[in-house]
Amino acid sequence: MSELLPDLRQLRSFVAVADEGSFTLAAKKLYLTQSAISHSMKALEDSLGCKLLTRMGKRTTLTGEGEVFLNRCRRILGELEQASRELDGMKRWGQARIRIGAPHSLCQFLLPTVLREFRDCFPRCEPSIEAGDTAALLESLVAHDLDVVIGMRGKDDPETESRTIFRDRMIFVAPPVHPWNDTDERTVEEIEETQFIIYAKATQTYALVEKHFEQMGVRLRAPLALGDMEAIKEMSKIGIGIGIVAPWVARRELHEGSLTSIALGEESIEREWAVFWNKDRPLSLIEETLAGIAAMVGEALGEH
Repeated sequence: MSELLPDLRQLRSFVAVADEGSFTLAAKKLYLTQSAISHSMKALEDSLGCKLLTRMGKRTTLTGEGEVFLNRCRRILGELEQASRELDGMKRWGQARIRIGAPHSLCQFLLPTVLREFRDCFPRCEPSIEAGDTAALLESLVAHDLDVVIGMRGKDDPETESRTIFRDRMIFVAPPVHPWNDTDERTVEEIEETQFIIYAKATQTYALVEKHFEQMGVRLRAPLALGDMEAIKEMSKIGIGIGIVAPWVARRELHEGSLTSIALGEESIEREWAVFWNKDRPLSLIEETLAGIAAMVGEALGEH
C-alpha cells in the first residue's frame, strides 16, 4: 500500500457512492460533477492499492475490501463531526447540539422530564429528537446520525456500548367490567380465543410478547397491532381486546379506574431499557449528563 493517505474529500466521496450506489447520485449529493467523483475514486483506489468499487450496469457496489474500508470511513467522519460539534460548542460558551433517538413511548413518558432537567444543566444546548423503534435507531447511531439512543436492550451490538437505566414488566389491561376481573384462572383455550392488543409488529416489544405466549404453550390468535400506546389504551377501555402495555404507560388510567390490571400466568414479560452510544468514542460531558438524568427518571418509571 502507498504511504500517501486518502484525503477527506476522497473519504466523503467514497461514503456517498457507497450510500447512493451510483456515481451520479453521489455527485448530486455532494454538489460535485460525476467526473470529479470518478477521479476521486480512482485516486483513492490507487493510493490504497486495492479495488473498492465494482460497477454493474448503472449500479455501483462495494468489493470485500470496500466493505471493510467503508466501516473505517464512517468512524473517521463521525469522529471528525463529533469533534467539530464539541469545538463549536466550546466557541459558543457551552452551546452545543445533541441528537437523541428514542421509541415513541419514551418520547411521551420519559423524555419530557429528562429534557426539562437537562436544560437546567445546559440551557444553551440544542437537543434534537428522532422517534422510532430501537433497532432502527441503533442503525442510525452506528452511522453517526445520532449521538445517543435511549431504547430497549436486545441483542448485543459489537459497535455500540450501553448502560441500563431501568427495567419494567408488561401488564395486561382491560376495562373494570371485563369478565376476567372476577377470576384469576384462565384456560389455554380462553387465552387463545381472546383478542389481545399489542404494540406494532417488527418491534422488540412485539417479539417479547410472542415469545411469552409461546413459552406458555399458547397459540396466540392474530393480535391487533397498533403503533400508538394511547390507541392501545383506548381500544382496551371500550372492550375491543386486552391491551399489553407497561404500567407507566397506563398509570393514569389504572389510578382513575378506567382500566384494570389482569393477572395472566405466573411469568411476566420483562424488558430492559438502556442508553446506547458508539463504541468507537467515549460519551461527552453533555451526553454523560443526559444519560445520568435518564437513569434517574427511568428508575422512577420502572417502580410503577
